[in-house]
Amino acid sequence: MKVLIVLTSHDKLGDTGRKTGFWLEELAAPYYHFKEAGWDITLASPKGGQPPLDPKSNEPAFQTDQTRRFEADPEATTALTNTVRLDSVTADDYDTVFYPGGHGPLWDLAENTDSARLIENTLRSGKPLALVCHAPGVLRHTHNPDGTPLVQGRKVTGFTNTEEEGVALTDIVPFLVEDELKRLGGDYSKTADWQPYVVQDDLLITGQNPASSGPAAEALIKLATEVLAASA
Repeated sequence: MKVLIVLTSHDKLGDTGRKTGFWLEELAAPYYHFKEAGWDITLASPKGGQPPLDPKSNEPAFQTDQTRRFEADPEATTALTNTVRLDSVTADDYDTVFYPGGHGPLWDLAENTDSARLIENTLRSGKPLALVCHAPGVLRHTHNPDGTPLVQGRKVTGFTNTEEEGVALTDIVPFLVEDELKRLGGDYSKTADWQPYVVQDDLLITGQNPASSGPAAEALIKLATEVLAASA
């Protein structure tokens, strides 16, 4: 099974002068779930090369066993240093796609036509797709074949307005994930802030926050295995 993990290349937190990027736990936890499932993992980003890590995600309070394992893993860190360019990949090359969050994707991947095309083609090809935390915001410019928003009428979740308030970035981010998914007609739901929560609607899996990244990866593994078995 080949999985493509799509990371942000954006490192500026609005005009605050602070850095952002991808959230380490949201890469590390899924990475090891996929690795232990025997999957072939490719990392991609819009600019290729080393994607920016949100420095806050590597503070002691946010480190986990998986993040520490990732940072001590030469194979993982080499893959991260050498992400492929997003415009060089197609849905045809992979069995499934996973998007970690962090605030970075709200600026670049949410507006990236290569990302939108990858998401649309993955689902239209009958392949599963998962996005966690802020990454469901990347769905904002994706569409169904009839031109309607891809999330319209679909069950989805993502980083909540109150979670954004909790990190004091409500007025900094370009849009709020919860509000945007609702605006597009998504059937949005959530659980308590910072608790694991994963929603599946057919081939689309979304997770609410960093704690949801491991469970979302587990859900994706289960779904992808079912899809593969059904097509055999």
